[in-house]
Amino acid sequence: MKLRIEDNSVRLRLSDDEVQHFGRTGRVSSSVRLGPHPDDQLEYSLERLPEGDPSDTVRILYASGSMAVRVPAALAQQWVTGSDIGFSEKLHVTETQELRILVEKDLDCRH
Repeated sequence: MKLRIEDNSVRLRLSDDEVQHFGRTGRVSSSVRLGPHPDDQLEYSLERLPEGDPSDTVRILYASGSMAVRVPAALAQQWVTGSDIGFSEKLHVTETQELRILVEKDLDCRH
C-alpha cells in the first residue's frame, strides 16, 4: 500500500491483492521505518468500520506512530466489488482547515 501525504491531503493506493485482502478481512496495513528503534515507525492502515456503525463518513484516527483511515462498511463493500477506482472525503480538522482523504485502487501496480 502506498501512502502519499501532501499539504492537507492523505492518499492511500492499494494494489489489487491489497484491495482483495481488505475486502476479505476489513483491514490492510503497512509501515515505514523512520529510525533504528522498533518504535521508530509509522504504521498506516485502511479499516472497515463494523456493520451497524452509525457513521456514514470516512474518518481518520491518529495516535503516536499510527494512522488509520476508517471507512463505513457499505462504502467499503461498494468500493471493493464495484468498478469505481477510488473515493474521497473532506474532513474538517479545525474550524478553518480541511483534510482531504483519497483512497484508490492501483490496479496496474507491480510491486
